[in-house]
Amino acid sequence: MVEPIYSSATLEPNSDGTDIDTVLERIEGCVKDISLGFERWDDPYARGPGLYFVVERGSMTDFAAQMGTNRWPVEDCATVFAEIDAFLEAAQNVALSCDGAVVVHSDGTIEETMVRVKQLSPAECRRNDDLPYAGWMGARHMSALETSTRQEVIAAITLSEEDGRVTVFTDGTFEDF
Repeated sequence: MVEPIYSSATLEPNSDGTDIDTVLERIEGCVKDISLGFERWDDPYARGPGLYFVVERGSMTDFAAQMGTNRWPVEDCATVFAEIDAFLEAAQNVALSCDGAVVVHSDGTIEETMVRVKQLSPAECRRNDDLPYAGWMGARHMSALETSTRQEVIAAITLSEEDGRVTVFTDGTFEDF
């Protein structure tokens, strides 16, 4: 297993559990660890791990639907603030065996049900006509970019199963690593 790039001592939530920067750092660090730990990105026949986290500030129930039987193992890791190894192992397992978005609440708790984010309405699409889609973006990344424009969403973080690219989407923009 790859040694985590972040330290649990530096990523403790505030006493009220709502430090969103810490939640995002924890997810991003975990996703980067998974990307760096996969050694076959250059193998054209290998399928790498893929992830899609959505951090919500409000309920996503109006625009998310259950993604089959895909689920996050809450019995092993119910929060991004679980032990580093537990969060990393759960994320690695999901990245290799599940599809859909992992929903994380702003306090770091993780929903068991993984979801498919529904398309934007026609009015929302017109408002987002100028989103900065990039040529490398697949369906997961385009969905994350669009999802990040919703008021209920703080950020979306993806791991590309094609090349290990980690991308953070906020307010219709993105930064990738």
